[in-house]
Amino acid sequence: MVMFLFLVIALAVVVAAVTLAVVGGGEGGGPLPEVAPERLHDPLPPDRPVDSSDVDRLRFPLTVRGYRMADVDDALNRLAAELAERDARIADLESALAGARAPGAPHVSMEKHAPEDQR
Repeated sequence: MVMFLFLVIALAVVVAAVTLAVVGGGEGGGPLPEVAPERLHDPLPPDRPVDSSDVDRLRFPLTVRGYRMADVDDALNRLAAELAERDARIADLESALAGARAPGAPHVSMEKHAPEDQR
């Protein structure tokens, strides 16, 4: 019985010590200093189109429940906009190519010509 009482008291002391260590013992602002939330280190480049290496390097910072939704949403929105733009450009080029291949259609050249003053 004495041994049981000793173990209960020892357990209470350990729980109290751990609680004080976690709470901080009342010396100010808590046990851990406030830290700004981690942000995306290498966002997608704003000055040029995104390529596959940008997507390969993209790493989202972890938070308590996974990833920051705002960072993931921003990256997905940017990728969706660029894919839509590329799909529209591909569709335009394919329709121009189909028109150029049609029988009786005038020849369409996809080459750039030098301006008149540089010839």
